[in-house]
Amino acid sequence: MQDVLAGIRVVEVAAWTFVPISGAVLSEWGADVIKIEPPKGGDPQRGLVTSGLTPGMAEVNFMFEVPNRGKRSVALDLSHPDGRELLYRLVEQADVFVTNYLPDVRARLGIDLEDIRARNPKIIYVRGSGQGSRGPEAGRGGFDGASFWARGGLANTFTPNGAEWPVDQRPAFGDVLGGLTIAGGITAALLRRERTGTPSVVDVSLLGMGLWSLGPEITSAKLFEGVDVPAYDRDSAPNPLVGTFPTKDGRFISLILLQSDRFWPDLAEHLGRTDLIDDPKFKDAAARYENRVEVIATLREIFRSRSYAEWCEQLIDLKGVWAPQQTALEVHADRQVIANGYLEPITAPSGVEFVLPANPVQFDETPASVKCAPGHGEHTDEVLLELGLDYEQIIEHKVSGAIL
Repeated sequence: MQDVLAGIRVVEVAAWTFVPISGAVLSEWGADVIKIEPPKGGDPQRGLVTSGLTPGMAEVNFMFEVPNRGKRSVALDLSHPDGRELLYRLVEQADVFVTNYLPDVRARLGIDLEDIRARNPKIIYVRGSGQGSRGPEAGRGGFDGASFWARGGLANTFTPNGAEWPVDQRPAFGDVLGGLTIAGGITAALLRRERTGTPSVVDVSLLGMGLWSLGPEITSAKLFEGVDVPAYDRDSAPNPLVGTFPTKDGRFISLILLQSDRFWPDLAEHLGRTDLIDDPKFKDAAARYENRVEVIATLREIFRSRSYAEWCEQLIDLKGVWAPQQTALEVHADRQVIANGYLEPITAPSGVEFVLPANPVQFDETPASVKCAPGHGEHTDEVLLELGLDYEQIIEHKVSGAIL
């Protein structure tokens, strides 16, 4: 188990994936993450598997498991004065408060920065947003398909010229990247507070994540505005040894041999074409550039001569960088994935066994310990008992509707 954040308590008032998944990461690093959910329905992410947008399975709510593994769920009605007071009492004992509620909702529920700091001046306050915490659209909501993928420029960048429709984002793609970024920001803020005593306000937006993810394109777009950039396509790439090549059975192999002269002889040997090593059209980077269309066509013809499985075996000890283009199912059997513990087995309360991708950060060469996501309000009584309430008080709060 990773315990670098043991003793740190996080109170999370957030929904969906973008911000909650930061809590999942922190829990895998050893923090005690308390997820606050509304008594009625809980986090709406719980219902996503019944929406038709993703595959559904009653025994495993995988879209909730991914961003909420390892937490404790407490169901509080923050619109109820007693529910809000219980939250404040939790905040008094916490190190970090995390939310992605919109500004007007935060104000209405009394969970804005001033409200939380009034009860704990030293708490680190964390906001996740669609478009950032300032500006005329700071109060607008955002999902990663909009703020990250569309507005951040990724949809346009990844869509081929002439395509009828832009490329659609895969589920939660920007969310999971952003959540890991938030977790990193929180740990930096914890270190700052430890060294200086100063608590931070941490802000991460999906729009900002989109720009960060496209750093080279965003920078060059303005730097070379109005300048015609040399146009190359798959058939005429400047370095023919960097690209995607189809196999006999319609699969693909990716080559990333950036130092092409260094790796060309070894590649030719693995392709079974040592005759090309000193061919005037292939012998060095300059020659391959001048004859790049023919070189690429020749490499494609070679790769089409064998199946995907055969090439995966043939290239296993190639000195340069290459990779098979695997499916999401095939990565489960990837020997590097297995060796490094990147997929952690877990058993749902229903008894169904499945795996979750662990967060990619490992400490002391130890894979993360992944636990199931909590049931709705599963830990309400437990956490409130820790807070000092007795069962009679808990029952009174249940009757009043302040808690589940």
